[in-house]
Amino acid sequence: MSDTLTMKSQSLAMLGGTPVGEVVYSKFPHFSERAIERVGEVLRQGKAVGLGRFHSPEIAEAEATISRYHGGREVLACGSGHAALQGALAGLEICSGDEVITTPYTWGASTSCILHQNAIPVFVDIDREKGLIDPEQIEAAITPRTRAILAVHLFGQPANLMRLRAIADRHGLALIEDGSQAHGAKIGGVGVGDVGDAAGFSCMGGKVLPTTEAGYLVTPKKEVFWKAAMIGQHMGRAPEADFPDELRTWADSLVYTYRVTPLNAVLLTEQFGRIEAWVAERRRHAALFRSLIAEAKFVRMPDYATDEEPVYHLLTMIFDEDAAGVSRNTFAAAIKAEGMLAFGYVPSPIPDWPRLHWQDYRGPRVSWMRALEQAGVDYRNMALPNCRWRVANSIETRFDFVDPQEKMVNRMAEIIHKVEANIDALRGHEHRVGVETPARR
Repeated sequence: MSDTLTMKSQSLAMLGGTPVGEVVYSKFPHFSERAIERVGEVLRQGKAVGLGRFHSPEIAEAEATISRYHGGREVLACGSGHAALQGALAGLEICSGDEVITTPYTWGASTSCILHQNAIPVFVDIDREKGLIDPEQIEAAITPRTRAILAVHLFGQPANLMRLRAIADRHGLALIEDGSQAHGAKIGGVGVGDVGDAAGFSCMGGKVLPTTEAGYLVTPKKEVFWKAAMIGQHMGRAPEADFPDELRTWADSLVYTYRVTPLNAVLLTEQFGRIEAWVAERRRHAALFRSLIAEAKFVRMPDYATDEEPVYHLLTMIFDEDAAGVSRNTFAAAIKAEGMLAFGYVPSPIPDWPRLHWQDYRGPRVSWMRALEQAGVDYRNMALPNCRWRVANSIETRFDFVDPQEKMVNRMAEIIHKVEANIDALRGHEHRVGVETPARR
């Protein structure tokens, strides 16, 4: 009996059968004994507050370590990735009605950092293959108020930085990168974060480079660094030797508290010593998984050009709803019942979210509504066909395989093949419960 026939004889777990088994990941985040000992020493010394490099050698060390990783760029360690992104915008003096072209398909912090500057997000569609901002859509969205493009390297996939840089330069715009899920990703041999005028990275415990809760900004421009510091940690940075004299007039405590702690500064330093090995393991396991599901009929990984090097923060897969004859949600539920996490990371296009609709919003007051109203933007009912298609046809799963886990990757593939082998049973299930599917629309 073939493997397919064997799988067909095994009922799906969501229909009462026995699950394949739980997919167990590497212990991650993982902290070395050296990192734990160093954090312990910081606590023993009572170093709880991070006011910048002058006051904290731990922060100085972390920023120097990250700068080396990013080719000597200026680095501002922050309390979160959102803080880093808002700092990037502030450092570029983007605020108060300025327009920022960005993606509708991402985590909300990539948009809220714009809103928190009273700037205006301008959403353009994505490419279906990877779910990243489509450079072809950008120039039509540029107006006299446009100041920047904010690209997100979603799921650890590098956006097309060379195309985006060329567009930004042609129109005199800043390019901002959100590399929160993409430490170590490259395109054309260049690392993410190393092309934009500024970039923000998250280093919370669930990211490719994990601490507890932290982030950092990188920029090639010292003036962007200092203006970013002014919004979130200026007073503690003022004693630093290279603080610009021309900014001292504006030195005060009207800031967001976006500082990094010495504890997380130590973790940043220590984790950067391990990131290359972690990224290599993620890539090795992704290549194995790709080979194991090469014959799958309804699920596939995105295709990447030879110069694109993702890091697989989450593993994103494209589901062919029309061919499967069942909805993405039902297919994902079947995968989950077999023991593998499966979900749609982006629930809906961000411009659909009610807290952006000043015209009919009735919820708790938020700071950005007046700016959106004054700009006259209307995000309701935006077309965004590629974004909507990907929301309906994307399946994500956790992919924290940072040490040898071939058995688990094989289990993931086995689950995919088992669910596909029993697709007729899934179609029957949806018919019985009345789920609307492509065949019945």
